[in-house]
Amino acid sequence: MATYSLSLSPASSSTVRPKLINAKLNNRPTTLVSLQGNFLSWSSSVSYVNLRVNSGGVVVDKSVARNTIRCATLEEIEAEKTLIEKNAKERMEKAIDSMLSSFNSIRTGRSNPAMLDKIEVEYYGSPVNLKTIAQISTPDSSSLLVQPYDKSSLKSIEKAIVNSDLGMTPSNDGEVIRLSLPQLTSERRKELSKVVAKQAEEGRVAIRNIRRDAIKAYDKLEKEKKLSEDNIKDLSADLQKVTDEYMKKIDTIFKQKEKELLTV
Repeated sequence: MATYSLSLSPASSSTVRPKLINAKLNNRPTTLVSLQGNFLSWSSSVSYVNLRVNSGGVVVDKSVARNTIRCATLEEIEAEKTLIEKNAKERMEKAIDSMLSSFNSIRTGRSNPAMLDKIEVEYYGSPVNLKTIAQISTPDSSSLLVQPYDKSSLKSIEKAIVNSDLGMTPSNDGEVIRLSLPQLTSERRKELSKVVAKQAEEGRVAIRNIRRDAIKAYDKLEKEKKLSEDNIKDLSADLQKVTDEYMKKIDTIFKQKEKELLTV
């Protein structure tokens, strides 16, 4: 494996500028390698390579080129960051949506069509979501009205609601199904509050896992020599800020839901 010897002046080692590198190789031909922006690339198969930078470019003494080291440009670093952060944010948004869906399925004493989001009905031999085969409305704050598009599904809808964990008894009049929300006891409110707290923690775990995956993506780029250790530290710090934002969102949504549950 080739070993590269590079001598820099006290100026910033992350930016290659004229007169920062000065060396020579024992009686070997030189090849000009271009300097792009603040980054350079070169290749060599010899044990030691010495570089010299002048106003015209980088002069490299080398033998047959076999190994290549390439540093990313600022534009490439920003592109990689944008791509990885975008993917992480999209996944974090989905984690928030999933948590919200779970929260909405828990009744708080006030009627909400979202309470029936997780109800699945056996319809012509296949399980389908209730929302796809019926219109759900809230006539008042303590009841729900389910009006199927196909009246032949009424029995199946009624059965699905009875078998769910909603704790509501459906009233089927042959046209629609009415659901009355019983008042929550203090004990039941506390139980549901624990359920919500567990779902919120699952959301936090999901966010942390997404952050972990993004860090792995950055580490992979470092191993491929596309990003430096300093690049990774900076990008990880920015990613942590994004993670903290989504953690705060979860806390805000959880506290609001918990307040609804505990308010009589």
